[in-house]
Formats: sequence, structure tokens, C-alpha cells
Amino acid sequence: MRKFDTKVQYLKYKVLREVARHAWNDTLAECAIDIPKTIIPGKIPTMRCCVYKERAILAERVKIAMGGDKNNDNVIEVIDIACDECPMGGYEVTASCRGCLAHRCEDVCRFGAITFDGNHVAHIDKTKCKECGACAKVCPYSAIRNYKRPCESACKVKAISMGEEQEACIDNSRCIACGACVYQCPFGAITDKSYILDVIDILKKSRNNTEYKVYAVIAPSVSSQFTYAKLGQVVTGLKELGFYTVVEAALGADMVAEAESKELAEKGFLTSSCCPAFVDFVEKNYPELSDYVSHNLSPMATIAKYLKENESPCKVVFIGPCTAKKAEVRREKVKKYVDAAMTFEELQALFDGRDIDITTLPEGVLDNASYFGRIFARCGGLADAVKEGLKEQGLGDFDFKPCTCDGIDACRIAMLQKSKGKLDANFIEGMACLGGCIGGAGCLTHGERSKLDVDKYGMEAYQKTILDAVSALKK
Repeated sequence: MRKFDTKVQYLKYKVLREVARHAWNDTLAECAIDIPKTIIPGKIPTMRCCVYKERAILAERVKIAMGGDKNNDNVIEVIDIACDECPMGGYEVTASCRGCLAHRCEDVCRFGAITFDGNHVAHIDKTKCKECGACAKVCPYSAIRNYKRPCESACKVKAISMGEEQEACIDNSRCIACGACVYQCPFGAITDKSYILDVIDILKKSRNNTEYKVYAVIAPSVSSQFTYAKLGQVVTGLKELGFYTVVEAALGADMVAEAESKELAEKGFLTSSCCPAFVDFVEKNYPELSDYVSHNLSPMATIAKYLKENESPCKVVFIGPCTAKKAEVRREKVKKYVDAAMTFEELQALFDGRDIDITTLPEGVLDNASYFGRIFARCGGLADAVKEGLKEQGLGDFDFKPCTCDGIDACRIAMLQKSKGKLDANFIEGMACLGGCIGGAGCLTHGERSKLDVDKYGMEAYQKTILDAVSALKK
């Protein structure tokens, strides 16, 4: 069974795996030279102009796998030399132009960007075009198309533009680190920084240091990942890596559902705080509504806070599908609880960097959350959990009217309606990724079965209610 959706993911994984291998073996100094030659050993066929450029790009991938540009606060980076194969994009006249006499496209263009040749075929002057799209709307033959780069199309917050050399540029003031551009870039020219070296350092030190234990907090969307193995084998694999034990982030979700439902009943209106990309989106685009964001920490931070307060001294590493979590762990309210965050892609690299074949391992147990905590991983699950939280706490009389937002476009509509006083809801579940966390950029695989896998995983939970899960934790 395939471990990854695309070959771009596989290439990224191979670099991460080799960086991890060098880190485990204390040979990091050799990374920059050794890894490009290991992955591209000779003059093999390449889609670049030559194997040497491919190796130069791989050297940049190695840098990002080792933490990336320290002067760039964003966790998402562009590899400039890898971003040179996409067309400029923008509005272009296609062969469907019939050379009509109406010239509606010319009439509607306020910038004088459209001219015609001797056959009345339209042409767009890119130096004058403002990409407004008015010409495309009036063309009776739909002959004018907007060709956007995949990264631009994927970015719903308009944080990506083209630089002087036509490379993608990210506006950090707009970017919410959701990673949509990372997953959609066909050349892997946009990628998320890895802090895998920090994780390995924590694990290596814990082996020779009995003063602290390392806890792995794993997101519930793990149930839809590592499809070639069993979930219990993933748990055992984490302990083989050196983690003391594995805790479900879903348990933190149970704690959040309990607290958030109570907060909603008290305030009357609330938006979720679980998705860091959504929270960032609200703060950057609707700052006047940021007070409506739940004051509860995310499930990751909530369970990490519990561990730090009750199991110290300890280190906490979050593992999930989300690139934005890497940004969240830098927030003042969170960084004291979570020591590092990494994706499922990086966990696979950690396993293989240590030559751990999880399919050969016995099954461990991961069962310390409720059904409702586990379904946070998919769109609609958070709202279902808040509804259950209201019921379990005797707040069922509250007229719960959720608005479930599947992706940033849906989030934008909901927040805009709220800002205009036209939203018929009192709770917004904001999920930046389509499908929820199961659609995160750091997933190994994305697919229709992911939701089914999450729901099945939820049904297998030993704790059947939110309060049972929270109470069991505190015993």
C-alpha cells in the first residue's frame, strides 16, 4: 500500500529521512553534501535542465529540513530555484476567440490592455492588465481564461504573489501557515520548515537523562494515516523512538469541548480556537471579531498544559497533520507547554531514519479519549462535541446553532456575515483545511475514506462520554 499521495511528498520524505538518519548517527555535518548525492546518485533523467540543478535544489530542501531560514519567521518557505517551471499565469486569450465584431472585452477593459490583430483576435498586454477579470466575464465564447499557478489557487488568503524572477513570494502578513500551497505545488517549491532535529535532540537527551520523560501527543487524524500498518503498531513505534508514552490530543479535545460548551452558554456567541490557521485568519482579517474566539487553548496545548502541570519534568512533542501547529507552538500562551511540533510526514521519516519497520511491531494501546474528542479530526466533529458538552453539563436548554466551516472560503463567508450582523448561528466551527484536520498538508494521505476512518476510530473509544474521559484523566 502506498505511503504517500504524490511523488513530491515522497521526495520531501526522502530528504527528511536522510536528515533524520544523519542526526541519529551524529553525522549532520555531512548532510549538505551527502544527501543530494544519495537521492540523485548519478546522471539520471531529471525534469530540470540538468542533474546539478536538481542537486542544488535538494541542498535547499536539506536546509529547510534542518530548520530553514532563521531570519524568516514563517514556517512556510519558498525554494526560489525550484520555482521556475510554472507559467506566469493570469488572464489569457485562448484559441476559442472567434474574432467577433462586438469587442465587448475591449469595451469593458478600463486599462487599455486589450488590442486586436488583423483577424480581430484579441490579445492582452500583460504590462497593462490588472487581472480584474472583467473581460473574461463578458466574452460570449468564454475565450478568456484565468490561468493561476497552483499555489495561488490553493491560497485562499491571497498571500502568494509573483516576484521579479516569477518565483512565488509569500506575504507573511497574510499567510496563516495552513500549508495548502505546500500540498498543491507540483514541484515541491513551497514547503514547510521541519523541526525534526529538535525532536531528535529531545529524544536523544532523554535516553541519557532520567530527569525528564518525553510525551508524544498525537492528533486523532492519525486514525486515517499509516494505512499500511495498524494504529497500535504506530504507538509501539513511537515508544521505540524513545517516547515515554503516547497521549491522544483527542483527550485535550474532550477537555476543550467541556470548557468551550460552558463558555458558549455564558457568552452567547463563540468561534472555535482549535485550528491555529483559522485563529490566525480571524486575527489578520477580522481583528474586530477576535474577542469572539474561544479563550480556551487548542486540544494540543490543553493536554500539553495538563502534562506539564502534572507530569513534570517532561517534554511534549505534538504529532499531527498540521503545518500551522508549528506556528502555534511559538505563541506565548503555548510555547511553555509544547516543546516541538511535527507532521505525520516527519514521523514516517523518523521511523525510517532509525530503520524501524512498524509493520513488524506488536500493537500498543491508544485509548484515553472519548468518541467526541476523536471526531474533532474531521469537519463537523467539533460542533458535535460542543453540542454533547452542553448536554452532558445540563446546558441542553441553550439554543445551539452551529455554523460549520469547511475550509477558509467557508470561514470567510461566516465571519463576513457575523461582521454584518447577518449570521444565523451562535457558534462558528472554523476549519482551515477542507475536510478538517484530515485534510491537513502534513498528512501522508488524503482521501474520502479519511472521515470514515476517524468515525470508526471514535466508535472504538473506551470512554463513551466527554465527562467520563475528563474524569478518568483526573483520577
